[in-house]
Amino acid sequence: MDNTNELRNGKIGPLLWKFSWPAVIAMLVNSMYNIIDRIFVGRGVGSLAIAATTVAFPIMLTLLAVSALIGVGATSLISIRLGEKRPEEANKIAGNAVVLLVLLPLCISIIYFLFSTPILTFFGASPQVLPYAKAFTNIIMMASSLGSISMGMVNFIRAEGNPRMSMYTQVIGTVINVILNYLFVMKLGFGIRGSALATVCGQIFSSIWVLSYFLFGPSIVKIKLKNLKLKKNLVISITSIGFAPFAMQLANSLQNTILNKALMSYGGDMALSAMGIVGSIATLMFMPILGISQGAQPIIGFNYGAKEFSRVKEALKKAVIVGTIIAAFSTAVVHLWPTQIANMFINNNPKLTQLTAHAICIFFLMFPVAGFQIVCSQYFQAVGKPIQSTILGLSRQLFLLVPLLLILPRFWGIEGIWRTPPIADILAALITGIVVFFEMKHIKDKENEKEQLQDSTFDRAIAEK
Repeated sequence: MDNTNELRNGKIGPLLWKFSWPAVIAMLVNSMYNIIDRIFVGRGVGSLAIAATTVAFPIMLTLLAVSALIGVGATSLISIRLGEKRPEEANKIAGNAVVLLVLLPLCISIIYFLFSTPILTFFGASPQVLPYAKAFTNIIMMASSLGSISMGMVNFIRAEGNPRMSMYTQVIGTVINVILNYLFVMKLGFGIRGSALATVCGQIFSSIWVLSYFLFGPSIVKIKLKNLKLKKNLVISITSIGFAPFAMQLANSLQNTILNKALMSYGGDMALSAMGIVGSIATLMFMPILGISQGAQPIIGFNYGAKEFSRVKEALKKAVIVGTIIAAFSTAVVHLWPTQIANMFINNNPKLTQLTAHAICIFFLMFPVAGFQIVCSQYFQAVGKPIQSTILGLSRQLFLLVPLLLILPRFWGIEGIWRTPPIADILAALITGIVVFFEMKHIKDKENEKEQLQDSTFDRAIAEK
């Protein structure tokens, strides 16, 4: 059974497993870039280096936002075009996406190097943290386009029904990152620059791997020279669908900026370091759920394009169940061993360990509802509905978290910062439930229309006989 036929006719449960487990591993592996950097700089350099990576994180999220804008937008369109049996249109979308993945990060890098000091200061760098933040971020920004290619194009592989190759693309970069981080930071003493250099090397290898697959490998979608010329209609289509994850990542960057400033006001560099560790753990916990969502995306997108709405609903339901189970399990783990988890990043600093463990226990209190919220937000991307996806994506990151971050610390100090995410999680889940309820009613109407059309076609065929 070929990939497209399998998406149309395969059983949803095994199909979701086939697409999701490589996506989960790939997302976990991808999240290890940030976590590995902080583990090595925390244990090999110190708490100020962790604070520096925390300051740099909003900038890295901006690059990730661009990758999501193009990567997720193009992937949704590619899945739908393949479902509609229009592979050449899928090739055109992929070609335009590659060009955008190179140009947009390059523009961001130019802006960064023109204004690096005020940008890093704006993102929360104190005079003590600024030299570390600049040393780390400068190297990352030199290879921003390569990082965006590796992050954005892995989704194309998944869209054409080859999730395992997508996983390999991300695994190879992370393995190189781990090895070189240990070598550069722990053995050669390159400090925080060594960690950034290791990250860039991993991204370079991942980019070469993914480009080779689409240029010379057995891919369905092909990157062709004739499709590298930007077309206005394709750019608009890609960015309109990808706007939801783009806006969500930008909102995440804004949220992290406000968070960094609040941490500096109420807790100083130590609180900033603690948040860096909590943020790494949060990334690790979110990624498996995003992997489930991305694994479900080609199934949902293809069958939506093929008008197989019962399969769309089944895929969404099973993805929500699995995502919620993963979120609940992750929450249990961090609440059982918060101190041990914190000490993975910390070298002989009891005060920082105590503060981080306390933050972990509060920060992730309502995380189990995140599985439902994330999967449903990604569903709307898969079916090409950017407005709903944007509303759900921004509900937690911007509409809820940012106002709460501005209000709660005024009453509870740093405790208000730790309490903001669980409150936002439960409110975002309620909003998501309302939006999904109306979407399922819409899908039911489409199913009824399809059945009526089939019945009328059958009746006409009988009458003609």
